[in-house]
Amino acid sequence: MIPGERLVDDLRSLDLRSDDTVMVHVSMRGIGPVEGGAATLVAALDEVVGTWMMTLGAVEQSGPDPLPFDALTTPADPDIGVLAEVFRTTPGTMVSDHPEGRFGARGDRAAELVAGQPWHHYYGPGSPLATLVELGGSVLRLGADDDTITLTHHAEYLCDVPDKRMVVRHPLVDGPDGPVVRPVECIDDSDGIVDRDYFPEILDAYRATGRVRAGRVGNAAAELLDAAHYVGFATDWMNTNLGA
Repeated sequence: MIPGERLVDDLRSLDLRSDDTVMVHVSMRGIGPVEGGAATLVAALDEVVGTWMMTLGAVEQSGPDPLPFDALTTPADPDIGVLAEVFRTTPGTMVSDHPEGRFGARGDRAAELVAGQPWHHYYGPGSPLATLVELGGSVLRLGADDDTITLTHHAEYLCDVPDKRMVVRHPLVDGPDGPVVRPVECIDDSDGIVDRDYFPEILDAYRATGRVRAGRVGNAAAELLDAAHYVGFATDWMNTNLGA
């Protein structure tokens, strides 16, 4: 079993500091068996960095009588991993009020990260992802799949690729007079703005720049990326490789 003290030491070996703002993508399976489970990793990240955030999404509410989305009580999307729900329910976590692009944040600048998220185009300008970039934040990957950098969605809004695929979704949310369907317009963040699996391609190309700080946390390969530099790179990559 991996103790919390080792997780703290491993995180600090990546040169993470107490004034950092970090978006985290984690595979607990990749990290390995941790004493105390995901809650121990939450505590370790709280100890090492000043502010950190995760994408949460929302569990799909289906069936004949679906429950409306509630930012504070609707569980996280289980596809994101076990850490997301533990993170969401840990006292002190703040969440954004969006059924399609909900984020959670903890620490000194959590309120800035989750405030004012746009209803439409919720990963674009004014989003928590844009705020992460503005705050000089970074992305920490701990054993996560190569297609799970949510920040790439922000670059999709900034790139000049023509005819980006758009979608309209119809989540059920709480309204002043009860549950109501409130449409959301956004780029297609499920299947991509074009027919190509480009997220892993972008990450591979970015690794080749030498700008990824690598290490290990527990048993997982760890990578730390500067958010602003990555978004600029991903935007240019899309313009070059998806523009046609």
